[in-house]
Amino acid sequence: MELSRRKLDGRWVAVEANDDVRRYGIELDTDDTTWEPVIVPGHWRDTPKFAASDGPVMYRHRFSADPPGDGARRWITLDGIFYQADVWLDGAYLGDPEGYFFPHTFDVTALSELDDEHVLAIEATCAPQGGPNNRRNITGVFQHWDGIDRQWNPGGIWRSVHLYDTGPVRVDRFRVLCRDADTRRAHVQLAARLDSDAQRSVTVRTFVDNELHDEHVHLVASGENQIEWSLDIVDPRLWWPRNLGDQLLTNVAVELIVDGELSDRRERRTGLRQVTWDNWICSVNGERLFLKGANLLPTRAGLADADKGAVRRDLEHAVDLGLDVVRVHGHIADREVYRAADELGMLIMQDFPLQWGHARSVRGQAVDQARAAVDTLGHHPSIVQWTAHNDPSATTAVDRSDWKKRTRQVMAHQLPSWNKSVLDRWVKRSFEKADASRETVAHSGVLPHFPQLSGTDTHLWYGWHRGDAEDLAGLAARVPRLVRFVSEFGAHAPPNTAPFIDDELAAHEWPHLDWDRLHNEFGYQRDQFERLFPPDQYESYESWRNAAQRYQSHVLKTHIETLRRLKYRPSGGFCFYALADPGPVISASVLDHERVPKDAYAVVKAACTQVLVVAGTLPEWVNEGDRLRLDVHLINDLREEIDFAVVDAVASWAGSEQRWRFGGPVPADDVVKVGQIDMTVPETLGELSFTLTMTAGDITSRNRYATAVTLPPEA
Repeated sequence: MELSRRKLDGRWVAVEANDDVRRYGIELDTDDTTWEPVIVPGHWRDTPKFAASDGPVMYRHRFSADPPGDGARRWITLDGIFYQADVWLDGAYLGDPEGYFFPHTFDVTALSELDDEHVLAIEATCAPQGGPNNRRNITGVFQHWDGIDRQWNPGGIWRSVHLYDTGPVRVDRFRVLCRDADTRRAHVQLAARLDSDAQRSVTVRTFVDNELHDEHVHLVASGENQIEWSLDIVDPRLWWPRNLGDQLLTNVAVELIVDGELSDRRERRTGLRQVTWDNWICSVNGERLFLKGANLLPTRAGLADADKGAVRRDLEHAVDLGLDVVRVHGHIADREVYRAADELGMLIMQDFPLQWGHARSVRGQAVDQARAAVDTLGHHPSIVQWTAHNDPSATTAVDRSDWKKRTRQVMAHQLPSWNKSVLDRWVKRSFEKADASRETVAHSGVLPHFPQLSGTDTHLWYGWHRGDAEDLAGLAARVPRLVRFVSEFGAHAPPNTAPFIDDELAAHEWPHLDWDRLHNEFGYQRDQFERLFPPDQYESYESWRNAAQRYQSHVLKTHIETLRRLKYRPSGGFCFYALADPGPVISASVLDHERVPKDAYAVVKAACTQVLVVAGTLPEWVNEGDRLRLDVHLINDLREEIDFAVVDAVASWAGSEQRWRFGGPVPADDVVKVGQIDMTVPETLGELSFTLTMTAGDITSRNRYATAVTLPPEA
């Protein structure tokens, strides 16, 4: 039979749901002025009438459709609901789907045969989340989060609604996982959930790049049936990360044949590759690589509001910065993120949308949705790791002077909790059962604790929430395991595009802005800014913003260079926080919501070049007569050796300079110490700078550091 598919997108009508609407809403006249025209896909807050609503909202759509043909079954799929729904067709209740990032499907065959005029009604709800604890929605950063207005509600029908026909047996879910691969063979594991109208014999055909690769027969029962099988693909076309090779993609399709006719078909585009992790060092197809990355936030606060081009451009910015990986932070993104990553060779560390503390009631849904995440996304070769929960021990930022709250924060990492010790283990186990081809981490940002003494990846906000940026090097020397993979670090800075700042007020009333509003609605972290950049000490908003952006650059440069010097010894990589903002906000991103770069964008790009010369951590100030020793390292991320590199180092101060020259080979994918700057700090007060220039054939790298020579403190 011919498979048909139709979108029910476009103009719907909606009204805020109440008991009368729920009871009689299917029969109400849509010309009633209480019903508001809305566009699907979208979020209800995109419509002025619902711009401040937290729902629930009842959507309704009239459509015509001829009854399905003989032997055909008809289905309605809600491709994306934020976050829960109740669904009716022609007044008959279909079900109550939950989960925003995967499709929900209902059999409407019998209802479709009764008439050719229909009314589809969907009551969507997305309950507000009141804080960082006891969250009941698995919506991650889309609700009550620092990077989006905390009053935002993402509720609505954010992806298409489909009406389509199949034969008597339908593919409900289709999972494709490449377990292992090399140049000789790739082993692909497949699983499908089949929905049959009766007990039937089904021929399952598997195609690889449109060539029939496997055919077998299954006897299925009425209802849902789970089947699993595997393929060995000889001489596979391997998929590689962008700095290791080509991004060759493979189409894997499954067809169901019932009584000699096509009943249903599904296709996945995947990449044949093998991922392994060893103590937070990632290897793809047997080639290890040091992961330079950024946290990827939603492109827009509303997933339906970001077009595919904008989503892809965020990944292209990551490529431009020289990154290898993005960490999809606290959410599952639009499908275009994963398609673009596959094509660009950008690796993904994928967070499940559990963010901060969750109520006990979410466990069952979290386990089910973890399996759905693998079914929906597991075929993407770019995904190299799952993380079950982001910051389960975190609450909110705490003032450094509040030692009681800081003590409670530290103890939250060490003591058992329901989130960290129970929920995260269940979700991790669900991922591992569904996907043995990738590593799953129970939680992100948790310090070593019993019985997990090695800890996980770490969130080290030195220079912002604690200490100075230079403290990272000392921590790495004392507790190396804490820098094996640093998945959050950075500093906040106001963006260049700031619609929340009244330019006229900022020009004439500075520093008397509405700081409370900036704190409550636009992410202004008052304690940190007032400690580092007290507004009343700057003559204008621009000078304050520029100082914060320069400081952000310093923090990111210091952290990235420190971690790159520790490449594989013990660091496997990093993801700084963050690439770009989903909306107007004062944040740690290097691109604002209009994708205008902050000062740090160029600094990060320079710090992530494949060949880089770096010096050791330089103190913020030195005294005349001090002995200064700076180790000079060359970092080579290329896959070939640099036969001989020459490094020229110049120390400059007012009226004079001192020079050094070092040289030697640098092995492929390695870091070597090429020399040491050893000098006595001159008597001249003021700036003391160090310029490093590396040349190796047509490869060059330059770097610069500066400190201040000051008078020693009085005895």
